[in-house]
Amino acid sequence: MPYQSFINYLSFEKRASAHTITAYKKDLEQFFQYLQKQYQIQEPQQVQHTFIRSWMAHLMESRISAKAINRKLSSLRSFFTYLIKQGKIDKNPLSKIIAPKIPKRLPVFVPKKSIDELLDNVHFSDDFTGKRDKLIFEIFYHTGIRVSELVNIKHTDIDEDNKTIKVLGKRNKERIIPIQQSLLEKINDFIKYTKSNFKATDNYLLLTNKGKKIYPRLVYSIVNTYLSRVATVTQKSPHILRHTFATHMLENGADINAIKELLGHSSLSATQIYTHNTIEKLKNVYDKAHPRG
Repeated sequence: MPYQSFINYLSFEKRASAHTITAYKKDLEQFFQYLQKQYQIQEPQQVQHTFIRSWMAHLMESRISAKAINRKLSSLRSFFTYLIKQGKIDKNPLSKIIAPKIPKRLPVFVPKKSIDELLDNVHFSDDFTGKRDKLIFEIFYHTGIRVSELVNIKHTDIDEDNKTIKVLGKRNKERIIPIQQSLLEKINDFIKYTKSNFKATDNYLLLTNKGKKIYPRLVYSIVNTYLSRVATVTQKSPHILRHTFATHMLENGADINAIKELLGHSSLSATQIYTHNTIEKLKNVYDKAHPRG
């Protein structure tokens, strides 16, 4: 594969996550398969910007979203930037490529009353599964963390004295998230329960029914099942709970820079999408309440 050295670089030098490496590899594999089929070339040095535009047109015809195409272009851009640094090419063929515009969409979130209904009134069984499933929702809603961060939380990441959780985010960046006493008590109760019911589990907080570290697909299934009981939103993934956390915090007066740090965003622009939901809400209130509305 003409991109194997780049994948190795991501793995061993950049220490990218397994998810990131898989995504890059898939994008590059698809691109070079297209080059081979359309132009009978496999060498990166032979790639021209016209080939990339042709590939983009092919993706658009296949009804691939602008967002997905931009992600694939980002993979290519990183790959060719790597080749320039290695002295294998002189210029990046993506320098003449204009990425397709992504239509703006407001982040979907669960209304406060639905969250209250879920955490206060929906029945969770009193066994291990029910306790774990409810704790998953509590942690997501109290912290806004990602699935990848949730499944990797260990007992040692919980700081009782300072009431914080340490998580490992994107690009292996650690961040400390404050939690309320009520959540800390629920976590401690769950840890005591699991220690009395399971053998050594490498100290992971959330486990499967067999006492193994929980995995993302199971988390997705749990979130989808319970959100379906209280929410009418079409998307019922853990990421919706991340959006919900940020939106509710902002609506209750939290500083946007603080939300940025809590979410682990590298730039403020990634956090500012949540202000649009608040502005839309204000517009509705204004239209309904203003005497001349």
